Amino acid sequence: MPAGSSKKRERQYQHIKAGLKKSGRSEDTAEEIAARTVNKERARSGEAKQNSRSSTHDISSARRGGLRSHSGAQGRTRDQLYNEAREKNIKGRSKMTKAQLEKAVGR
Repeated sequence: MPAGSSKKRERQYQHIKAGLKKSGRSEDTAEEIAARTVNKERARSGEAKQNSRSSTHDISSARRGGLRSHSGAQGRTRDQLYNEAREKNIKGRSKMTKAQLEKAVGR
C-alpha cells in the first residue's frame, strides 16, 4: 500500500487481495491487482496526489468488477464471443448471431 493510505484503503486492499487469492490468483498477481484497484479508488475520491484521466473519468473499479463477476443468465456478450471466434479464425463470424457464435466457439 502507498504511504499515507487510510485505514479504509488498507482494509480494502486486504479484502481485494484475499478475494483474488481465494479465486486462485498468485500472491504477486493478487497484490498488484489490489494495489491498482485501491490506487484508482484513491484517485477517484481525490485522496491521491496524482491521478490520470482514465482513473477519474472511467467506470469505477467496483462497477467494473460487478459487471464482470459473473456470466449471468445469458452468458458472454456477442462481442466477447465474436472476439473468441476471431482468435480461433472461424470463417463467417461477422454474419453470425450470438447463438451461432456460441455454437461455433464450442461453449
